[in-house]
Amino acid sequence: MTTDTASRTAAPRVLLNKVPEVTIWFWLIKILCTTVGESFADWINMQLGVGLMATAVIFTVVFAAVLVWQFKTSRYTPAAYWLTVVVVSVTGTLYTDILTDQLGVPLWISTSVFAVGLAIVFGIWYARERTLSIHSIVSRPREAFYWLAVLVTFALGTAAGDWTLELTGWSPGVSVLLPLALIAIIVACWRMGANPVLAFWLAYILTRPLGANLGDWLASPKVPDQGLGLGTLVTSIIFLAAILATVVYLTLTKSDVIEDHQDRARTSKYHRPHLEWPMVGVMTAAAVAAGILLNWASAQPHANAAAEGEGEAPKSNVHLTSQQALAHFPTTDVRHFRTLVKGMDTALAKGDQATLNKDVDAYEKAWDDDQDKLQPLDGKAWDFIDGQNDALFNSVRKTKNPTAEKTAIAALLKTLG
Repeated sequence: MTTDTASRTAAPRVLLNKVPEVTIWFWLIKILCTTVGESFADWINMQLGVGLMATAVIFTVVFAAVLVWQFKTSRYTPAAYWLTVVVVSVTGTLYTDILTDQLGVPLWISTSVFAVGLAIVFGIWYARERTLSIHSIVSRPREAFYWLAVLVTFALGTAAGDWTLELTGWSPGVSVLLPLALIAIIVACWRMGANPVLAFWLAYILTRPLGANLGDWLASPKVPDQGLGLGTLVTSIIFLAAILATVVYLTLTKSDVIEDHQDRARTSKYHRPHLEWPMVGVMTAAAVAAGILLNWASAQPHANAAAEGEGEAPKSNVHLTSQQALAHFPTTDVRHFRTLVKGMDTALAKGDQATLNKDVDAYEKAWDDDQDKLQPLDGKAWDFIDGQNDALFNSVRKTKNPTAEKTAIAALLKTLG
């Protein structure tokens, strides 16, 4: 899939093109990077116990450093470029997780905000440069717009992918199929004449949920219809090694270097201007069909860790902040509960379902033992946390859906402080 380039350069100084040619290698390594973004962020955040905010700060600093390196290069350099993509994939994932897990922003809101943000970035970029083609990244402003757009696409892809899983309750393996099918439709439309710039950016966004779901499938516990049980660390190592091997190959062969670095008109092999709008119609129809599928799936019985109990009606429809939920409960009890849930978090990150089950049993016993003491102190708060507990027990014992387990544990950790 290639893209068109407009005829003018906004900056007085024209650089050599700073991004690779869009070949099969581009898409392969992009998917590898998105998978690492999901698995590596989870490993550092949960398995090492660094914490979400601390991990986000670390990777923001690292992102700034590698971006400086990328900007200082005078031409496309595979090592600098793809390291930046790997780091931005982790960073974008973390930003979305902060909104969801730390600030409690619903995923549909995050998805909408990031979609609007990306539209604004593209709008300003096009108004200034008259092109959104990655074959035209030959000036500092265009390079800045490019990396800003990439960062937002990763955050948008993360939010949209997680929202899809939240709606459907699909397992990681099944969830791979939707973005894969949409990408296949976009590629077919591109081959039939669709606007290459539009097709490129749509596919670029969709590779994020595709790679993330692939990573979840590889790392999730080896239970029926869930995952391969490799764990986040092994998955990260495998994909980082694959990225390194691919970057070394591209560095030696220069097979993805754009030979003509001038900012000139570039005609896609398959681009047919008279078919642009019909292909937009086909892609729009595919998006509508995907929306109908998601709406149908959300209405089917499935594990929604945020809302479902063990076959029971929710105990409370009231949402409480962490401060409200814990205001009247003894600190020592809350600390004990939090320690037990963190143990679940670590077991889930390692793909150790047996330990996760034991930790859940220990937590349930501790919670039930304290019911007579806690419920009279604040019945509303007790019901609220008990409802979250039911969602956790359901996801671990009945559905064994790692995505639902992760969501339930994250929600409980957020409540427990």
